[in-house]
Amino acid sequence: MKMTGAQMMLDGLVKEGVEVTFGIQGGKVIPLFDTMPQYPQIHHVLTRHEQGAAHAAEGYARATGKVGVCIATSGPGATNLVTGIADAFLDSVPMVAITGQVNRPDIGKDAFQEVDITGITLPITKHNYLVLETASLPRIVREAFYLARTGRPGPVLIDVPGDVFMEQVEYHYPKEFDLPSYKPTLKGHPAQIKRAAKLINEAKEPVILAGRGIIVSGAYAELKELAEKAQIPIITTLLGISAIPESHILNYDMLGMHGMAYANLATDAADTIIAIGMRFDDRATAKISAFNPHARVVHIDIDPAEIGKNVKVDVPIVGDVKNVLTQLNKVVESNQHVDWIARLDDWRREHPGLDIRDSESVLPQYVVKLIYEVTKGKATIVTGVGQHQMWAAQHYHYDHPNSFITSGGLGTMGYGLPASIGAQMGRPKATVWCLDGDGSFQMTIQELATIQQERLPIKIAIFNNGFLGMVRQWQEMFFGKRYVATPLSGPDFVKVAEAYGIPGAMAKRKEDVVPAIEQAMKEPGPFLIDFRIEPEENVYPMVKLGGSLIELLEGEEIEKGVATP
Repeated sequence: MKMTGAQMMLDGLVKEGVEVTFGIQGGKVIPLFDTMPQYPQIHHVLTRHEQGAAHAAEGYARATGKVGVCIATSGPGATNLVTGIADAFLDSVPMVAITGQVNRPDIGKDAFQEVDITGITLPITKHNYLVLETASLPRIVREAFYLARTGRPGPVLIDVPGDVFMEQVEYHYPKEFDLPSYKPTLKGHPAQIKRAAKLINEAKEPVILAGRGIIVSGAYAELKELAEKAQIPIITTLLGISAIPESHILNYDMLGMHGMAYANLATDAADTIIAIGMRFDDRATAKISAFNPHARVVHIDIDPAEIGKNVKVDVPIVGDVKNVLTQLNKVVESNQHVDWIARLDDWRREHPGLDIRDSESVLPQYVVKLIYEVTKGKATIVTGVGQHQMWAAQHYHYDHPNSFITSGGLGTMGYGLPASIGAQMGRPKATVWCLDGDGSFQMTIQELATIQQERLPIKIAIFNNGFLGMVRQWQEMFFGKRYVATPLSGPDFVKVAEAYGIPGAMAKRKEDVVPAIEQAMKEPGPFLIDFRIEPEENVYPMVKLGGSLIELLEGEEIEKGVATP
C-alpha cells in the first residue's frame, strides 16, 4: 500500500508501542500533526516549550521503561530540544526525538528556520538520522527505537524534511533489520564472572555501589540476592536511589558530594568495591585521584566505554546488569561480614547526617520529611536541580522501585515540572510530587498550562528561598559570601498557579506545612504549595571543595575565603 511519510511515521510509532508523544506544532511538522487524527492510539501532549517536551518524554521513559517521544519543528523548535536530549544522553534515558527540517531542495541554503540539527546533536545522541529518501523512513523508525531502548539506553534523533512527510511511496514496516556495527554485549564473560566471584568471596570489607543500571535493567531482585547472600552493604549513587529499599538493613544510602558521611567513609575504607551500573561520576567519587586507591574494583556495566574511564578496574564485566548478576549469584559464596557491618553501623551512629535541627522557621528538610510521612512513602518523587534536589534525595525514603526521578549527569534546572508531566502520564494512578526550587521552577513554569490542559493531578512543592540556592551556598562557603547574581525576586507562585487554573497554598510558618500537604493530597487535581523556607539554609553533608570523599562538612561549618570551583 502507499502512504505519505507522515502516515509511515505515525504507523511506525504505533507499531513500536507508542501511546503518548510530547511536543509543539510548527511549519515543517504540520503534515505530521495533520495526520495524527488518523491514529487515535497516540495521544499528543501539547507542551508550552520544546525543552518541556523533551523533559516530559524523559519523565515518561523513566517512569515506564518505554521509549519517550518528543516532536518539534525545524530551527528553534529543534534546538530547544537539545538540553533535554543531552540530559537523556547522560542519564541513559531511551528517547526518540522527531524534528522537522526544511524541504530537501532547500537544505544547505540557509532557508527559513534551517539548522543542522543532526550535526548539533551528534555528540549527544546514540545515533541520529536525516531522512533524504521517503522510502527509508520505516526502516529508520524501526532502527531508531531499537537503538534507543537496547544496550545502554539513550536518545536517537530523526530529522525529517517537510516534503518527506508529504511524499507518498510504497510502505512496508520491516520486522527484521541488521545493524552490523551495533551489537550490545548482554551476557557477561563467564571467566570474568568467576574472577569477580573470587574477589567477592575473598573480600573482608566489601561494598556494592549501585547505580541507575540496576533500575534500567530491572535487576532489583538480583541486587538484593547478591547483597543478602554475601552480606555486602549497598551504597547508591544519586540515580541509583530506589534500586534497593531504603529500609533494607544493608542499604547505607547515597555517597558523593552530598552523600551520607557513613556511606563515603565506607566507600573509602572498603577493600573491595563492586560497582554495578554506575559510571564513577565525579559527583560520586569526589577527588578522583584520592578515590580509594587500595580497593580491588569489580565494575559491571553494559557500556564498555565506561569501564576504566575514571577508576582503575581489576575485574571488568561488560553486560546487562540483570544477566550478569544472575550468573554472578550462582558462583558467589554465602558469607558474613559481621565486624565490617558493625563498623558501618558505628559510623552511621556517629555521623547521622539526617538529623533536622529545631527551628521556628520552615526548614526544607522538615518539609521533605513531612511529605514522606503524609504520602506514607508511596509517591513518585520528581525534582528539579539545586538544593531541593539533594534534600529530596536525603530526606524522602524510597522503598518502592524506581520512585525517584531527577536529572543527574547534566544537572538540568527546569527538569522537574515537565518531567513530572511525563511521569504522571506514564503512571496515571500514581501520586506524583514535583519538588522544585524557585529558581528551577521558573525555567519551565509555563508547563503549568500543560498540567491544567491534561488535567494531571500533580502535586507541586516549591522550596522558595529567594536564591539560586546551590550557587548561593558555594558563594557563602568558598567566595566570601558575595552573593552575585543569585538573589531572586520571584512572583507569588500561588497567584501564578491560580492564573493557570490550579489551586494552591502558601506555607510561611512551621505549623502551615502539614495542613498544606494534606490539602494537596485531598485535591483530586493538581495543587501547588509555595513553601517559604529558610533563605540561607545549606545542604549537608558536603564534600569540601577539591576534597576527597571523606573530607566533609557536616554542619554549620563554613569555609571562608576565595576558591575556584
